[in-house]
Amino acid sequence: MVVIESVIKTSPLGRWFIELLDTQKVDAQPVFCMDIYEYADKIEEMGQEYDGAVEVMWSSDEGVTPEQINEVRMQMNAYAAEQEAKRDGEAIMPDGTPNFEAQP
Repeated sequence: MVVIESVIKTSPLGRWFIELLDTQKVDAQPVFCMDIYEYADKIEEMGQEYDGAVEVMWSSDEGVTPEQINEVRMQMNAYAAEQEAKRDGEAIMPDGTPNFEAQP
């Protein structure tokens, strides 16, 4: 199993982002994700190389506030609920919007 480091960081403007690093590769370049959707896509992309056998190790950089960490958690929870609703074919998404992928 390969470890992907996910580090929550903050920009000089106070916006959080997530830096990903594939610890298996010595010369790996960090990948920057500005939202949870981009993060999910990049983790999936990186995991394909290892047949999905990845473990994510989370940390936060100096200067990241508890509010920023909480915002990342809340967005991850919302993303997980959205993905579950899509898998289950629910007509309404957790945020109240229609699931256009649901079969009538």
